Order: sequence, then C-alpha cells, then structure tokens
Amino acid sequence: MAGRQKEKEVPDEVHQNQILRELYLKELRTQKLYTQYHVNPLRKVHTITRKPMSWHDNLEEPADVRFLNLIHHAAQGPRKKYCETQTENHEIGWQSQPLIDPAHSDRRLNHFKVFNDITLYKAKLWQLGAGYSRK
Repeated sequence: MAGRQKEKEVPDEVHQNQILRELYLKELRTQKLYTQYHVNPLRKVHTITRKPMSWHDNLEEPADVRFLNLIHHAAQGPRKKYCETQTENHEIGWQSQPLIDPAHSDRRLNHFKVFNDITLYKAKLWQLGAGYSRK
C-alpha cells in the first residue's frame, strides 16, 4: 500500500504580500540613480564617425570648452601633465636630456680611434680579411 501524500498548503495572500513588500523595499535600498556622467580621463577617446545624411548630426552646436580641455589634457604625455614622476615606471627616462654637454672636442669623454703605423697596418689587413693566423 502506498503511503498517503501530504496535501500542499495554499500560500496565504497576506504572507505573499509581505514577502513582495520586503523584496520591493530591499530593491529600493540598494538602488542608486546616477544623474551626472563624465569622461574617464585615463582612457583614450575613440571617435565614432557620423552618418553623412543625418540631419541632427549636421547641426552646428557650440563647443563645450570644459570638455575640450579635459580631452586635450588626457591626450598629453606624462611629462606635460605632471611636474614630477607619478609611478616608478615614469622614473625611467623622465630626465631625457644629457647631464653634460656632448662636446666633441672634449677628450675626456670622446675616445676616437687613433692609429699608429702598426695598428693601421693590422686594421687594413683585417678589412681585407687577411691577417688571421691558423695554427
């Protein structure tokens, strides 16, 4: 003989209404409405081409100076934006100008090739490909 199954209880409308009310209040607590939007200055701006026959794209609108300044500032290099390095990677190559003037007449820094009779002879032999002794 099969056992008798329990009859399903019909949910009470008051309890269902209370559950829906709590769910609705929880959604309202966590919902946040954004009304101000701005451009992320850390990302490059990709322009989207306009449709040539669209009438609203061909209207002349006044330029937003604040937005243009923000875009131009974001497109600058780090040396123009900041007076000193912001990260450790900026430190590499931040000072790109040489510390001393590279004067070619200064013999302390410039060691040019100087040939004597013997060294000139050996240099000419090496240019010709000869002069290697095989043992």
